[in-house]
Amino acid sequence: MTTETVTSRLSPKQQAIGPIAAFAATGDLPRLGAALDSGLDAGLSVGDCKEILVQMYAYAGFPRALNALGVLMKTVEARQQRGINDPEGAGSGPIPVGAELLAVGTANQTRLTGAPVKGPVFEFAPAIDQYLKTHLFGDIFARANLDWQSRELATVAALAAMTGVEPQLLSHTQISLHQGLTHQQLRQFAEVLAERVGSEAAARARTALDQQPAK
Repeated sequence: MTTETVTSRLSPKQQAIGPIAAFAATGDLPRLGAALDSGLDAGLSVGDCKEILVQMYAYAGFPRALNALGVLMKTVEARQQRGINDPEGAGSGPIPVGAELLAVGTANQTRLTGAPVKGPVFEFAPAIDQYLKTHLFGDIFARANLDWQSRELATVAALAAMTGVEPQLLSHTQISLHQGLTHQQLRQFAEVLAERVGSEAAARARTALDQQPAK
């Protein structure tokens, strides 16, 4: 097997992100517990899992993010009772505040997408544009303890698991490619969703990827 083939595959940790994000986004807490257990076994830190679940508030709402974090707490406690002490992981680093937060969030959004984000909906409702820039791309994406490829994998999995959010799934599939994930890796990610989440989520992920031009 060539080095190119090896490096083009998603790592076990990257693969584990998919089921965690998907089950958190859909509120499937029993399956989330099993996915978290598997993810920690695959090498995700407790902090990695926290970041994935906190990020879900932006896509699935605070109730599901909070419920998911409760499952993580119980999962970590159960593992500790079995003698497994999972690493906490790195800290988030300093987070900008005030006007700096908006500036950093705007810059992060532009870096993620490759161009400034504009559109009629943001002109129609400027508040949502500010919330996206400050809360999602500022508060969350400014945190340095989870890389952007991992964050985008979590987002793609969450959106693929939900219905009615196909435009956002298409956008984040494009962002994933812009952040250096390959078509082959995202195709593999869809297979992970098929095996561990469900055929419908996998089909939505494949449909979004098929609309991206191959390089």
